[in-house]
Amino acid sequence: MLSIGSIVLGVSDVPRATAFWTRALGYVPRDEPEEHWVVLAPADGEGPCLSLGRSDVPPSPRPRVHLDLYAADAADQAAEVERLLGLGARRVDWDSYPDDPDFIVLADPDDNLFCVIDTSRG
Repeated sequence: MLSIGSIVLGVSDVPRATAFWTRALGYVPRDEPEEHWVVLAPADGEGPCLSLGRSDVPPSPRPRVHLDLYAADAADQAAEVERLLGLGARRVDWDSYPDDPDFIVLADPDDNLFCVIDTSRG
């Protein structure tokens, strides 16, 4: 049976992306980071890794694959969004929000889009 070992993001600046995602997720480098590649792993060893690889391709404004980060409820979601903004994320003016969305679209410092989801809404 297969399992997801790592999700890979293309980034223009691996050290900057490493600084953002380690603080955002509480992950740590699995091995010594290289100039153009790093694998970040959960500090407790549980869950998939996030790999950051140097890419010259600009991020898509409508990516087919993105990260969903789960928050426990609306208050947790709001707090996490503010924390992530403080780490260098930015809000995205998403034109496809449904009425009363349970997610907020953000972009990391490399403009990779991701969502923060209020999971209490089912």
